[in-house]
Amino acid sequence: MCIREWLSRHAASLALAGAVLLHGGAAQAQLFGFSLPTTVTTDKGSLIGQSTSNGRQFLGVPYAAPPTGPNRWKAPAPERAYFLRDASRFGKHCAQVASPFGDASTSEDCLYLNVFTPPALETLWRPAPVMVWFHPGAFQSGESDDFNPTALVKKGVVVVTVNYRLGALGFMAHPALTAESSEQASGNYGIMDQQAALRWVQRNIRSFGGDPRNVTIFGESAGGVSVYAHLASPDSAGLFHRAIAQSGTYAFYTEPVTQAQAETAGQAYAAAVGCPSQNLACLRAVPVSTLLAKQNPSPVAYLPTIDAAVLPEAIFSAFYHGRIHKVPVLQGTTQDEYRLFVALRELQGFPTNAQTYESNIVAMLGFQPETANAMVNHFYTTAEYETEAFALAELGTDVVFACRSRSMAHYIAAHAPVYVYEFDDKTAPQDVLPEVSFPYGAYHGSEVQYLFDSFDNGSSLNANQKVLADLMRTYWTQFAKTGNPNGGNAPVWPQYRDMEQATDPNGEPIYMELDQTPRAFNSLEFLTDHGCFLWGYGY
Repeated sequence: MCIREWLSRHAASLALAGAVLLHGGAAQAQLFGFSLPTTVTTDKGSLIGQSTSNGRQFLGVPYAAPPTGPNRWKAPAPERAYFLRDASRFGKHCAQVASPFGDASTSEDCLYLNVFTPPALETLWRPAPVMVWFHPGAFQSGESDDFNPTALVKKGVVVVTVNYRLGALGFMAHPALTAESSEQASGNYGIMDQQAALRWVQRNIRSFGGDPRNVTIFGESAGGVSVYAHLASPDSAGLFHRAIAQSGTYAFYTEPVTQAQAETAGQAYAAAVGCPSQNLACLRAVPVSTLLAKQNPSPVAYLPTIDAAVLPEAIFSAFYHGRIHKVPVLQGTTQDEYRLFVALRELQGFPTNAQTYESNIVAMLGFQPETANAMVNHFYTTAEYETEAFALAELGTDVVFACRSRSMAHYIAAHAPVYVYEFDDKTAPQDVLPEVSFPYGAYHGSEVQYLFDSFDNGSSLNANQKVLADLMRTYWTQFAKTGNPNGGNAPVWPQYRDMEQATDPNGEPIYMELDQTPRAFNSLEFLTDHGCFLWGYGY
């Protein structure tokens, strides 16, 4: 028998042997139907993960040193070296109070990420695209291990989920912190954590079968704001190559906070937690429980702020002036975003009805009383909606989310490809909050369960919703692979085009509606549906 014939006959066996050598036994586990621990070496040591029928997972991987003691309110430091580390359990959650959106924690030792990879044989010859997820939670709650990315991984991508510092521990600025910083900046520590995680990916993801040259960042709500922050941050240059921002435009509803304003707020906070001297030694000795008890509970209290390093200018300003990383972007909102917040207010004892509609506009959206009165009597009138709650939810959706999403698409399109969606499954499950006096519809965050499963409860999607979920996962992962969500037999998702670029700006489809009958639709329909001409976003 000649050598060529022998190699041909035994090619499969040789490939399997190579896979076993390169991937620590994962291929062998697949072949014989049982799981073995999988060992991967990083730049700090070796990790023992787990091999499953769907691939491999490495949990609780440190990407920075614990930001405790003298490292509290400092940029993340390099993680400690280790010889061999168990990576079979999630790391601790970042400090937060208990809420429907996150478990209570007083831990500052929380800078961990998780890596989920396809079956070893799938990444043997070609590294897989990498998707890095930043969780939601208004920068005050949430944790990486709420999101099971197995269904995304099955589409041939490596997924990394990340914890990052939250609330005052993640975003407080203070003059003393600014003075001790080599960059003369403070705050934005949660964004710095995410950048540290992205640098970890660049250094190590190849060992997990991922491609460091093809990294997509994605996130919803606070995670979506984070994606916009990285698009605008000079410090994030080269750390990612595509971006998916889900419902992150709420951050641009309020005026951007300057370093000086953030420092003033930090001084007031320092006094509130028992440090009227404004001494850093005092601040770094305050128990975490006290820090949490004195945090501002407003959902927009903690946002990325202007500083001299991470964000030299406001995020929205950076997009307006084109000072962003010019990478393909996929972004969007849900049809009924603000119903979640109207529901939360009702659950707190402040329902929206004929007597409270106007006062709730003032309280929730910060409108002046005369403007709120005009909304009630002329623009978002109760005669046009089934209930006052629906009217308030529509108003909030339009002014806080939808029209600003249109604006962001407008600015991105001048520099890079952008694909825009609106999620509109009005029967999306609501498994976190109790029922209220109106249906939640396609509420803020409702699309996330179509991308991720829950580790605890599985999926409550019905058969038709599971079809939509599979389509969305195809779009998201195809975008991660190529920068374009289209491919296969999925309905065509048109690239967003500005009115100056479009042949027929009123009739050319440029949005993708994601519901149980997905369709592309045009700009005029979106602008009219969300009253964007009223809010000055009709260009």
